Amino acid sequence: MPEQPSGRRPTLEAVAARAGVSRATASRVVNGGAGVRQPVVEKVRRAVDELGYLPNPAARTLVTRRTGAVAVIIPEPEIRIFSDPFFSQQLRGISKELTAHDTQLVLLLVEGPGDYDRIGRYLAGGHVDGALAFSLHTADPLPGIVQRIGLPTVYGGRPEGPGAVAYVDADNRGGARAAVQFLTEQGRLAIAHITGPADQTSAADRLAGYRDVLIDGDPSLVAEGDFTVEGGARAMTALLERRPDLDAVFAANDLAAVGALRVLREHGRNVPDQVAVIGFDDLRSVAECSEPPLTTVHQDIEGMGRLMARLLLRRLDKDRDAAVGTGVGTGAGAVLPSSVVTPTRLVRRASA
Repeated sequence: MPEQPSGRRPTLEAVAARAGVSRATASRVVNGGAGVRQPVVEKVRRAVDELGYLPNPAARTLVTRRTGAVAVIIPEPEIRIFSDPFFSQQLRGISKELTAHDTQLVLLLVEGPGDYDRIGRYLAGGHVDGALAFSLHTADPLPGIVQRIGLPTVYGGRPEGPGAVAYVDADNRGGARAAVQFLTEQGRLAIAHITGPADQTSAADRLAGYRDVLIDGDPSLVAEGDFTVEGGARAMTALLERRPDLDAVFAANDLAAVGALRVLREHGRNVPDQVAVIGFDDLRSVAECSEPPLTTVHQDIEGMGRLMARLLLRRLDKDRDAAVGTGVGTGAGAVLPSSVVTPTRLVRRASA
């Protein structure tokens, strides 16, 4: 069999000739198509390795109907995304899953309302096969944009509003309920809550879990935060002014809890003897390094990122198989859940 002339890129025809199959068969193997017997697949792959063949991306897209890229959209300011460990953990999970399936992650950040036109044009341009989006707010236009485009999308966190969408979320309400129940069992009588942003469903669900336990709770014991250290500190300051008798705080996330711990320390309150503090997330780089180490509600943030990506990839495989009429891809015949809620659990450390 003659070798490819020196300096020339190996062609698919050369791969087919080396393997002793038709060009169409070689193309199906190279581009991940179905319906080729395993011995033939091995012959083609061996020819690819021997010749050093690299598929043409444009041609591969035509065959597979896939770009091999997924957009990850986070409607939060850039400074928060790169300073909050929650986002890095979720992105790590997404990246690991996409990498394992030879799929490129395209990160799209939303600094302000004007960015949605740009992102909408990009998504509509056929540059990505689907999208993953998390940390959405109530009035976020993104769900409407991807719905109009018809782009397969999986959300991190339960989106607000009607309509069946695929999302992955933690049991925020159950986790909050467990945290507050623990505090009541410890004999705490004035349990405060520092909320997250009022326009995010995760914060609303954690507030609901708090109220599930303290049905007739005093509204003065609830202060709004924003999932940041600074927001937690401001809320804790306001709570101490209103209710100096408080003896416990459930914060809607770990960063807010750290802000609360700082203010309590500045006001000479001993934690946990005088005031117990519980967070939510179990960001180990935060919870284990706070002073004192933070009792918190654990959610598998990285695992949720992987699950988001896995659900989207299965959806894309199912759509591709339906389009080409094979019905044999990894998603074919599988019941794709519209939502997945992962469990949470309380992790006790020194602050409660």
